[in-house]
Amino acid sequence: MIKDLAFVVYAVKDVPRATAFYRDVIGLKPAETFGDHWVEFDVGGQTFGVVSGGEELGITPGSQFSAAFEVDDLNAERERLLKAGVPITEVMDAPVCFSAFVTDPDGNRFALHERKRR
Repeated sequence: MIKDLAFVVYAVKDVPRATAFYRDVIGLKPAETFGDHWVEFDVGGQTFGVVSGGEELGITPGSQFSAAFEVDDLNAERERLLKAGVPITEVMDAPVCFSAFVTDPDGNRFALHERKRR
């Protein structure tokens, strides 16, 4: 029986570069570091990690597109990232949320997500 989500990990070619991107540009809080091959970030009590290579895990750097990070103000975050030169899509409006999709330096994609107030 599954009891929790252990972590989400993205394969990258350069862990220090990815660490700087997710920490300094995206704003994730660093947690555990295991050399230059695996770095974890604390995201609301969950773990998001970046790993060098990833082929041994069956994942190719640049092929991930599954994480969604919750934000308070999607439009403000989108504008901040655009000014930093980060590729991000237009905001999509769904029935219960707004989202935009970001591409990291390795080509991995993730969502920034804002729940609509009820």
